[in-house]
Amino acid sequence: MERPNTPLLDTIADPSDLKGLSHDELAQIAEEVRAEMISAVSVTGGHLGAGLGVVELTVALHAVFNTPDDKLIWDVGHQCYPHKILTGRRDRIRTIRQGGGLSGFTKRAESTYDPFGAAHSSTSISAGLGMAVARDLTGGTNNVVSVIGDGSMSAGMAYEAMNNAGAMDARLIVILNDNDMSIAPPTGAMSAYLARLVSGNTYRSVREGLKRVANKLPPYWHKKAAQAEEFTRSFFTGGTMFEELGFYYVGPIDGHNIHHLMPVLENVRDAQTGPILVHVRTQKGKGYGPAEASSDKYHGVSKFNVITGEQAKSKPNAPAYTRVFGQSLIREAEEDNRVVGITAAMPGGTGIDMFGQAFPARTFDVGIAEQHAVTFAAGMASDGMKPFCAIYSTFLQRGYDQVVHDVSIQGLPVRFPIDRAGLVGADGPTHAGSFDIAYLGCLPGFTIMAAGDEAELVHMVRTAAAYDEGPIAFRYPRGEGVGVDLPDRGSILEIGKGRIVREGSTVAILSLGSRLKDALVAADTLETEGLSTTVADARFAKPLDVDLVARLAREHEVLITVEEGSVGGFGSFVLHALNDAALLDGRLKLATLTLPDRYIDQDSPAKMVAEAGLDADGIVRSVFKLLGREEYVAPVRA
Repeated sequence: MERPNTPLLDTIADPSDLKGLSHDELAQIAEEVRAEMISAVSVTGGHLGAGLGVVELTVALHAVFNTPDDKLIWDVGHQCYPHKILTGRRDRIRTIRQGGGLSGFTKRAESTYDPFGAAHSSTSISAGLGMAVARDLTGGTNNVVSVIGDGSMSAGMAYEAMNNAGAMDARLIVILNDNDMSIAPPTGAMSAYLARLVSGNTYRSVREGLKRVANKLPPYWHKKAAQAEEFTRSFFTGGTMFEELGFYYVGPIDGHNIHHLMPVLENVRDAQTGPILVHVRTQKGKGYGPAEASSDKYHGVSKFNVITGEQAKSKPNAPAYTRVFGQSLIREAEEDNRVVGITAAMPGGTGIDMFGQAFPARTFDVGIAEQHAVTFAAGMASDGMKPFCAIYSTFLQRGYDQVVHDVSIQGLPVRFPIDRAGLVGADGPTHAGSFDIAYLGCLPGFTIMAAGDEAELVHMVRTAAAYDEGPIAFRYPRGEGVGVDLPDRGSILEIGKGRIVREGSTVAILSLGSRLKDALVAADTLETEGLSTTVADARFAKPLDVDLVARLAREHEVLITVEEGSVGGFGSFVLHALNDAALLDGRLKLATLTLPDRYIDQDSPAKMVAEAGLDADGIVRSVFKLLGREEYVAPVRA
């Protein structure tokens, strides 16, 4: 599409070019950044609404602060697209989330303007406090600014950091980007005036002077004076909670008004006091009609038509795994009123939204609070309910201690549907579900399943619903299934038993989860090379089907295990089983195919899987290597 007309933005090479511009010129820059962002994301897809909501705030922050010497941390990083446009990356903004292109989040390796990577939420205040303390210990004078969304404030880590910062009286600036919770709505010019007043030197000086006088009063009157001052400020601003944590509260102010933002940010920049929180109200999708009207649908988008807002949607060949899970959970809940659904701020991403429509009273979105979600589920399970705690693989890592102590040690039957297991494409390594087999598999008493196709997922939902012997997890990938027929309701699988999908005699491929389809394609290729191939679907990483593993090892010359997970997972379990059965005797040619011991940058899922060597060609190549054949040359595929 034709690029927008951006005459003033075209003069901005880096944030230093914003210095000295008038407020009106900065407002024009903001409009041009917004147009550029809409144009770019319409071509690439990506996160849209959050970035549009912070355009003016981004311009004002870079105009006021001396970045990158002043540290600017975005939380969550998906609101950083305007920041990237202003910090020397505009020429690459149309590569965002593409293979070899810009990350969709802040990334230290990408720019000195990204002092901290933030693709998970609620980390910015902790990181900012660490930077502020490091600055003070080394005699620095720079500012540290953490911009945190109101959604990220639903996680306990943010409050832990604020409590610590307040206790230390650290010089740290936190910008609360309030675009949904409406903690305290601004009231136009009066709100802006009050925010400017309380952030200024005069008010702070008077306040500090009165506090010094109050400290000399008898205890009773000292307490009353403090309460009166707190009440007066909270009456106007609503910041009591933040004041209790030790922060000087300013706001709320209109985050889309450059004339309001600039003087307040200049005041807090120049304040050489302890921690300050500036409460900024913004609107997701600001300045783009379709995104303003439907912020949820325009949070993350595919390519879209800028004029109509219509997003490009390819016709699915098979239902998405997430949808299959949601529908299957509804089916189980219809049969058992003890089934409940829990999610940590990802109802749409996990399929719990569908469950919530069918069973609103049995659906619980706890916010960005994975630790709480896990222990909340454990509490339910301890009292006879059947909680399905649906959390992405990468986010479940945030609640791992609770999985160990509150679920596993107590042997509680919490069900963990693990979406986004394996590589996830454009979101890159921060969102890849690489480690769940390894980090859950080491826990005693844990049952772990992985769906080889969407029909298997239906069976696993029912199996989990029926299983009351302890914690059970089942993992499945992002995206579409493989196109198999789906049962109306799943069957209960025998715990710890896999299945033979295809019989052969020379090579055995033992797949766990999403690599099953590629294992079958690899088997076809190997057959054309004269290598009769068995394909088995392990179904269970734990307890492992040791009889199946032993049979494959005894009856085949080559055994390959394949999983879309890290070292230390399924392949390791198989090696232990073979060693215990004295089958690692040198006769068997064996390889365990896992994700490589490094992080894989964003690309299309197919290219990422190929880079990891876990596609059909990678499996064939591994067999050839074990047999000492010359290097397999993969055919050119359309």
